[in-house]
Amino acid sequence: MEDKQVYYLSPTRQFNAEEQQLIWKKPASHIIGEEELRICHEVKRNWHRGEMKIANILLEGDAGSGKTQLAKALSADFGLPYTKVTCFSDMDKSDIIGAILPVISEEHLHRMDATDQKVLKALYESDGFQSAQTILMEALQMTGDQATSHLKDLIKKVSSDMKEEAVEYRFYPSEIVRAYEHGYLLEIQEPTVIRDAAVLMALNSALELDGSINLPTKVVHRHPDFIVVLTTNRDYNGSKHLNEALRDRVQHVEKMDLPSKEVMIERAIAKTLFSKQEVLGVLADCIIILDQTARANAIKGVAGMRSYLYWIDAVAADIPAKNAMYHKVIYKMTTDEEEIRLLEEALRGHGMFAQLEEVETVVKKQQ
Repeated sequence: MEDKQVYYLSPTRQFNAEEQQLIWKKPASHIIGEEELRICHEVKRNWHRGEMKIANILLEGDAGSGKTQLAKALSADFGLPYTKVTCFSDMDKSDIIGAILPVISEEHLHRMDATDQKVLKALYESDGFQSAQTILMEALQMTGDQATSHLKDLIKKVSSDMKEEAVEYRFYPSEIVRAYEHGYLLEIQEPTVIRDAAVLMALNSALELDGSINLPTKVVHRHPDFIVVLTTNRDYNGSKHLNEALRDRVQHVEKMDLPSKEVMIERAIAKTLFSKQEVLGVLADCIIILDQTARANAIKGVAGMRSYLYWIDAVAADIPAKNAMYHKVIYKMTTDEEEIRLLEEALRGHGMFAQLEEVETVVKKQQ
């Protein structure tokens, strides 16, 4: 039996119930790839080597190449709680550090609308272990971005209302600080979209192996178990190249491309439970050709594993393979007529349209 703790970084470390829930559990469909094994080996090998320690990892690749799935898998491999933040262009330092919120009186609280009352009560009753973003996400069933935006609006509103009153303030750490202080695996998604230089400087400082974060209430030093996984798309619309200083602080990089045909088929069987190898092979060949053609012709869209899986699911539901390809793959890549023509020519040149017709015959016969 496989030893699931072979790559645990702190095997004797004790986690509370909430932290244990954050350690990712690999589903039966998870297939361990070369990238995962390579990262696990390198991190474990260097974990106690001081300045040679690997604790900042970059996964760079196309959308759907499995970056977030790999980041979560590393949580299971290393035995560390997983959490994430998704970057956005207007991030400021409060998104990196956290928020300072006035603690208002019960009388003033009752004069606020029901939603703000619910949020503030949830914040005031928290033990400081969770980030403000997490508290809002749970209280109002929001996404992370919605929670961040709502919190900023609430701080402005409360601060404006309370300027004439003497109030105390309480600091609520960000999800980054929470992971940084308690030693979790943190995925930072799309740091390339950040525009504010001050935010990038704060991240640069935090990612030093012996780094620290200056909070309004204290200085937080990097937990020895803290691992950050930066995930970013190549040529993503609206993104820039990763900041050079940030990139310099990374000790290991994986270029996440479309996996090999064999791995694509293996993962597809595990995910979709559709096991007709000849069908899966033809669809995989089409995805590979479309991916290569898009790169060669600077087509921004991506033919990746997500498209492959949804295409298989459609074919398994008796939707003709060629028709499904347009709605599950090609139109996701582009709706530009000239670009579609280039993709079709590439498929036709490799004889794939004829093979897709044979696929439809095979599926019908076996139903």
